[in-house]
Amino acid sequence: MNQGFVLRGARVVEAGREPEWLDLLVKSGKIAARLAPGTEVDASVPVVDAAGLHAFPGLIDTHVHFGFGEKITEYATETAYAAQGGFTSILGYFLNNEDYADVFEREQGYARERALVDYGFHFSVANEAHVRDMAAYVSQYGVTSFKYFMNFKGEEGRYLGLDGTDDGYLYNLLATAGKLDGVKVVCHTENIEIVNRLRGAALDIEIPTLKDWANVKPPFTEAESCIRAMYFAEHFGAHLYIPHLSTRMALDEVRRWRERYPHVYVETCPHYLTHDEDSTLGSLGRANPPFRSKDDVDAMWEGLQDGSIDIVASDHVPRKRATKERPFWLASQGFPGTATILPVLLSEGYHKGRLSLSRIAEVLTDAPARVFGMGPRKGSLAVGADADLTLVDLERSRVVNAAELGSYSDYSLYDGWTLKGWPVRTIVRGETVMLDGKIVGKAGHGHYLSRPLYATE
Repeated sequence: MNQGFVLRGARVVEAGREPEWLDLLVKSGKIAARLAPGTEVDASVPVVDAAGLHAFPGLIDTHVHFGFGEKITEYATETAYAAQGGFTSILGYFLNNEDYADVFEREQGYARERALVDYGFHFSVANEAHVRDMAAYVSQYGVTSFKYFMNFKGEEGRYLGLDGTDDGYLYNLLATAGKLDGVKVVCHTENIEIVNRLRGAALDIEIPTLKDWANVKPPFTEAESCIRAMYFAEHFGAHLYIPHLSTRMALDEVRRWRERYPHVYVETCPHYLTHDEDSTLGSLGRANPPFRSKDDVDAMWEGLQDGSIDIVASDHVPRKRATKERPFWLASQGFPGTATILPVLLSEGYHKGRLSLSRIAEVLTDAPARVFGMGPRKGSLAVGADADLTLVDLERSRVVNAAELGSYSDYSLYDGWTLKGWPVRTIVRGETVMLDGKIVGKAGHGHYLSRPLYATE
């Protein structure tokens, strides 16, 4: 569809407004016009019939982990998996101790030939050299978000080859970030010293469960670290992003802190909306943070409803099932998630009266683009934006089968669940890459997102 097309018959769903009937004219991979339904265009322009469908701006998953699948071909498998879920852009984390100049060139070499959707990177700042080079990473690579793990004290991060950290390092990191306009520090909030004490006692449990895992990492360990991170960020005027928030206690602290310092952004993940500590998934359900109480699940829905949670993202980790089916305390953490985010929010949110369609668009399109500097090119259907579109059949029910979704990983938390509301077409810069569950796009169609080029904050 390089010659362009007109999308007809869809109800357009955007953040902050009621769905409306619009036709969309696409030229050269951009939104060229927003038209009243049935508006005549040149007869040579192809028509894409979207009758009965809802058209969202292309979805954005800002929390994907690269390097945990097959490290080269994952750019093919995981971007195809994203396209199956209606996602047109993803941001992936790298957890490295080496110079990111080397990482960037190596990973770009893998991604350019394979990526199906647009992609960008977050860098984890794991040593003093990373902090020193943050400004260069922004200017040279368009990376404006940097991950920090409050829990990687002592030997905790050694399995990733990362140095131990302390509050002095965090102090220096946020002091540096506060001087770089638009930069976000993505801060994993966890008090590992408390966790280590509780975990040591739990190792003697004969048949551990996911509730035992949750008890090792109680809400206090997340909430207390949120407070410290927000205090440090406020002191330096740094912008703080809290990923995978999972507890009412932590969310309440964020709400209170924002009354005095607004530059705090919050993400939760779909599994904190659908699974709790009483889950019988066993080691398959191990994640960090763990599944929480039913009250915490309710709190995450409340945070989406009242706007105190900004973004829903997957924390996608494409490991194989075999890495999970180990003795409980040795099982790997995390699981695949991108392709099922929208069906979860539609089935468990919209169809159950918890979320409006416009709110779903906000947390999956507008807010990710705004917070991470991808707008106005991404996250919008305004004239001039990239023609990234996710066409959705709200009434389509489908049983989740991981084998149909294309990830390197071979399972889903939602295997066997029937979810209502699925994407049926994914369009990236005017090109259809997924149609009715089949990947039809070409490897290498995805472009790298150098974010300062079109940052809005």
